[in-house]
Amino acid sequence: MSIEFPPCPAPPDWKIDWAALDLLPWIRDLQGCPQNPIRHAEGDVWTHVHMVCEAMVNLPAFRELSAEDRWVAFTAALLHDVAKPACTRIESDGSITSRGHSWRGAVRARQILWKANVPFRLREQVCALVRHHLVPFFLVDSENPQRLAIEVSQTVRSYLLAILAEADARGRICPDPEHLLKQIAGFRRVVEELGCWHRSYEFPSDHTRFLYFRDPSRLPNVPVQEEFKSKVVLMSGLPGAGKDEWIRRHLPHERVISLDAIRAELGVSPFDIQGTVLNHARELARNHLRAGRSFVWNATNLSRHIRGECVRLFSDFNAHIRIVYVETTPAKLHANNRNRRRRVPESVIERLLDRWEVPDPTEAHQVDWVIYE
Repeated sequence: MSIEFPPCPAPPDWKIDWAALDLLPWIRDLQGCPQNPIRHAEGDVWTHVHMVCEAMVNLPAFRELSAEDRWVAFTAALLHDVAKPACTRIESDGSITSRGHSWRGAVRARQILWKANVPFRLREQVCALVRHHLVPFFLVDSENPQRLAIEVSQTVRSYLLAILAEADARGRICPDPEHLLKQIAGFRRVVEELGCWHRSYEFPSDHTRFLYFRDPSRLPNVPVQEEFKSKVVLMSGLPGAGKDEWIRRHLPHERVISLDAIRAELGVSPFDIQGTVLNHARELARNHLRAGRSFVWNATNLSRHIRGECVRLFSDFNAHIRIVYVETTPAKLHANNRNRRRRVPESVIERLLDRWEVPDPTEAHQVDWVIYE
């Protein structure tokens, strides 16, 4: 496997091409971004990222990876703190915080790699590592380490997450590096005991997985009976990605609740408050669900929170929930959008990118990713 962007160190010299990498805007943005001087006495985020990448390249575990895994891990190291400039705050007592930088970093990494045409599968592996890069530092001390490990394993390969965390621990100057390494070792112990070091945790059924992530009291290995009254397909994807086309091809005779169509029917602009549109759509959905009728819910549904509200509604009526996520390249998306009867302003698409979370298996009974190259 060979991916040119961003360049990844390779044998025999394992040299990092900082001359090329430091020209990237998202690397340059890290310069001068302050960090907690106790946890990061090495200096700004740019310095830390350099140290993390150098530490990673020197890890035997990294060098033993396949070329593809090395690219994923190294790219995640480059991007793991990419959102710190946006999240860093100096509190009233003078302390420096960057709360939320993992989640926002995953979203930012997705934007960067999508615009660079990095393949979906590899991009999402990187984004998942960025999203969860702090987990190995606190998992063993969390309220339910097993549940957290199972959840993370649904999107992350834990052995890569451990390599990223070790590089993160070694790529800084702090009072307790050995404690961080012990935490990572504890993370590995928990994950290996669950059997998900190299793969996702396997549930007895999709319905067991679905209910497990909605009920903290449930056990992951106890099968549950499936009694679905209807089937709902929840579409997800940027405007112009091809959601309508997918529905026409694969579910041409299914009932469709389209937020775009409801907006047109009610005369509501995409820039207006959407409460009336959503209430109308939800009432249509409730009518179908009460009657046991299957349907498609067609909207962008780009954030996990928005999808979660829909999923809760459908689940209350014992529906089987399938999320179909549709994506295409930036060039095709913008071309498709220009050809739409109801074109979405570019400024709206850019705002949508700021909350762009790709659906994962913890959200529904079934998740399909449809990628149009």
